[in-house]
Amino acid sequence: MDEHCNDADYAEPFLTRAAVAQSIAGGGDGRSGRGFARKGKAGRRGNTASALRRDEGKARRQQCPRSSHAHLGAAPPERDVLAMIKASSEDRIENLIPLRYSRMLESPFAFFRGSAIVQASDLARSPNSGIEVQACGDCHLMNFGGFATPERNLVFDVNDFDETFPAPWEWDVKRLCTSVVLAARWRGFSTAQQREAANATAARYRQMANAYADMSTIDVWYSNVSLANIREQIEGNRKFARLFKTDVKRAQRSTSEHVYDKIIGVQNGSVRIIDQPPLLFHTKDDLHAAGRAFFEQYVATLREDLRTLLRRYRVADAAMKVVGVGSVGTRCYVLLLLDEQNEPFFLQVKEARRSVIEDYAAPSAWQNHGERVVTGQRLMQAVSDIFLGWSRDPHGRDFYVRQLRDAKIAIELDMLDASGLVLYGRACGSVLARAHAKAGQAPDCRLYWIEHCF
Repeated sequence: MDEHCNDADYAEPFLTRAAVAQSIAGGGDGRSGRGFARKGKAGRRGNTASALRRDEGKARRQQCPRSSHAHLGAAPPERDVLAMIKASSEDRIENLIPLRYSRMLESPFAFFRGSAIVQASDLARSPNSGIEVQACGDCHLMNFGGFATPERNLVFDVNDFDETFPAPWEWDVKRLCTSVVLAARWRGFSTAQQREAANATAARYRQMANAYADMSTIDVWYSNVSLANIREQIEGNRKFARLFKTDVKRAQRSTSEHVYDKIIGVQNGSVRIIDQPPLLFHTKDDLHAAGRAFFEQYVATLREDLRTLLRRYRVADAAMKVVGVGSVGTRCYVLLLLDEQNEPFFLQVKEARRSVIEDYAAPSAWQNHGERVVTGQRLMQAVSDIFLGWSRDPHGRDFYVRQLRDAKIAIELDMLDASGLVLYGRACGSVLARAHAKAGQAPDCRLYWIEHCF
């Protein structure tokens, strides 16, 4: 970690709030701006509290020097990576486990995506600042993307929370930057280009965390990174801008009607999901067999107005869907709902397993892993799917539920050039800083890495 925190090379603002832009404009290192310029009685009353917090930041730096984050603790002699990965496959669908491994073997980057349990073990041995946030837990480049808000605006945010759990802020940053390096290697970029992309990602995170620390709590809570903000930042890279435009258009077509045309047919007079093996298929233990009880249990976790809405639908069919890399083999279903006019609405029901972080953190505060995922997502995302909820099947397995698709955008890393990866890394670093700040830890982080904040 850079002791001088000089972010001047990465000073373009991504955020929608003018206050953040003003904070950044105050200085490339993020030290000046609205929060540092406060004067008057309120500022004088805060002098004692500020001094106490400075002392706390100094104590944290003495206990865990910032430069120590460049090192990784020695692995225990009994550490067996293959055994860890095998253990992570327990209780997965047996005939899908080979598919999981084959996807992981495609590249070191793919292996990294599918083996969060391995780096969780590594991070637990690394220096710890003692500042906990609601962590993503599996923070890599492919777990960011665009989606539509309930108001139908497109935003860019963290979009995978299967491993979310309270943990040190630096664990997410380190995993994100590692993914940047591995993606750059996979694309064949030079060592200098790999370093540039990783440095840009980390610098963006630090700069924006500093800016968020200046904002009021409510301003942080309502801040977001819109796709329009991203578009402005990448317009200088024509290839990235063109790809991004295509992705946005594709996402805008990704509606329930579009999904209906791709996966739905009529069998024996009934509307059904059509099997498309090996990625979409019916099973003997699918959720349709779990009956109305599973669905009602999920609906009970929603707001009252949404309960009323969903009770106007009936469950018409359910089928298993294979998704991602690390999730292959876990139980993930497409749930087809039909209203009184037989108009479709799709939900995705995804198994929520124990977080890979739980072995290295405090005991979980949640009784249902699906609730843990939903809570983490709501805390970290600027705006979350209003249909997020959770349930438990008759076998005692936990699940969380969300809309199947809602104009989702995934950046195609294999199409980015080196400068495009730098831009994308910056966007992800900015979004991660906002996610951590929303959970309330931005001021503590800044006091840890900057000595003279007030």
